[in-house]
Amino acid sequence: MSIQHLPNTASIAEAEAVVREHGHVIIDNLASHEIIDQLVAEMQPYVEQSPVGERPWGYKTRRTGRLMARSPVARDLVRHPLMLGLVKSLLSHAPGIQLAVTDMITLDPGAEAQPLHRDELAFGNFPFPPDYEVAYNVIWALTDFTEENGATRIVPGSHKNPLVDHSGDATVPAEMTKGSVIIFSAKIWHGGGSNVSTGPRRAQSFNFTVNWLRQEENQFIACPPKTARTLPEDLLKLMGYETIYGVGHAGGQTDPLAALFEDA
Repeated sequence: MSIQHLPNTASIAEAEAVVREHGHVIIDNLASHEIIDQLVAEMQPYVEQSPVGERPWGYKTRRTGRLMARSPVARDLVRHPLMLGLVKSLLSHAPGIQLAVTDMITLDPGAEAQPLHRDELAFGNFPFPPDYEVAYNVIWALTDFTEENGATRIVPGSHKNPLVDHSGDATVPAEMTKGSVIIFSAKIWHGGGSNVSTGPRRAQSFNFTVNWLRQEENQFIACPPKTARTLPEDLLKLMGYETIYGVGHAGGQTDPLAALFEDA
């Protein structure tokens, strides 16, 4: 088993073929260090205020959300053409996609390895068909990801048999350089590694789902209307300001985008 890498010149079709076969792909050096450093700088005050988690989700792990309200750089990064185009293509069997989670994840030194899991578990034990993808996670490396500092560990190919417990299988660290990104299926078994280094491992996670599922992070609350009204329409639709065959309207079949600006 090995981690699949593609250069940042890869096409959406090339990346999609790798993800469908292996359940994941790393696109190397997709964002510049300057962009990554600016994102970290914008979010650092909020990261410092974020509490550490509890076992099993990281007693030395800090998760900082509400990126659409807090970070202009994140608003651009979440719409990167190759990354977003890949996710849209992977979930093209649905009416559309939506942004479900925005987490900046900081693994401090001493953070223990996270138990292996599937991101589909965020929706309880609902029996999604094994061949129906409902979500993809996108993790940008804000520092180099190494085995030593807790690079995400995955079981390549486990998306093909998601209902089998792969927690005892051998995992592979998704090592990648700062500015690279890994996209993987919500069915694949994975978990954060243990950080035995002397510095933090930083990551930016964007989770996308088919747009008929409830968002894990409520974007309408996480990003207040006053801020939402300043954002571009394509981003607002990605955040959920869009109807699906009449579902998601703002009352009386009112378009949610129209309702957002109604009293502005």
